[in-house]
Amino acid sequence: MSGGGIVATVAATRAATEETLARNVRKRLDRMLRAGTTFCEAKTGYGLDLPNESKQLRALLAGAKGHPVGVAPTALPAHEVPPERRGSAALKQRYVDECRAEILPALAALGARFVDVFCEEGVFSLEESAAILEAGKVLGLVPRVHADELTPLGGASLAARMGAASADHLLYATDEGIEDMARAGVVATLLPGTSVFLRMNRYAPARKMVSAGVAVALGTDCNPGSSYTESLPAVAFLASLGMGLTVEETLTAMTLNAAASVREAGTRGTLEPGKRADVVLLDAPSLEHLVYHWGVNLVSDVLVAGEPVVARGDLLGSRAS
Repeated sequence: MSGGGIVATVAATRAATEETLARNVRKRLDRMLRAGTTFCEAKTGYGLDLPNESKQLRALLAGAKGHPVGVAPTALPAHEVPPERRGSAALKQRYVDECRAEILPALAALGARFVDVFCEEGVFSLEESAAILEAGKVLGLVPRVHADELTPLGGASLAARMGAASADHLLYATDEGIEDMARAGVVATLLPGTSVFLRMNRYAPARKMVSAGVAVALGTDCNPGSSYTESLPAVAFLASLGMGLTVEETLTAMTLNAAASVREAGTRGTLEPGKRADVVLLDAPSLEHLVYHWGVNLVSDVLVAGEPVVARGDLLGSRAS
């Protein structure tokens, strides 16, 4: 790890070709599939200008085309203030305006489904985040929010006001924010891999959310800066041992609730008539081994829409790269 955070990844993304980015998408989807993921949400957010955000989304869609793992693309130009828009309030406002008037319309036209924003002190304020999310909603993009990750700013309540599909991270979510999410039906997508990777000594209050009636989902937050893993089983271990979720709650968070967080619960997330037959088989004597036998990949076979795509741990045929 060389460090540098989001800005370092922005520099690397801007320098990369679209073809290189698409190949990277494909490789990561392959790893996710071997670990049992059949659908995911993926964001832009490392271009931070119109040409490179567009390049990133095109690469995402190209890399995912025809792959067994389905992808819901999210427009996240408001992931950070780009280096060239720092130094004054006017420069930052210029970027907020660019996101609303130029970048989001372009990404929506390319096929983005969601709009996201990093609502945090030192990044985008509640007011700036609301303006960006509202612009996305006008374009037909469903809001998501990086909420209350580093400070109790009020991102959870903002997600509720915006009718967001999901509020993500939530390490510092307040009781009020949790209650607002419960009333609005916002899914809490918790990302314990990031908590551990950044050595934060803190997890999102998952038990409090469950008690309040918030649907809790889990994700890898796979990214090169703060949670470089494609393994949901690794996240399952952290969710149970770190956040206190039961194994059954953890499984629900990775399946049905995760599907709800990307507005796919009507067709995915459970095995029942009328839904896709996405099936994951574990080489284990019981469900508890998903957490108990940790640090290894117990996934033996995966079916997508009823068709085998992983057998005995190996990717099958031309459907995966």
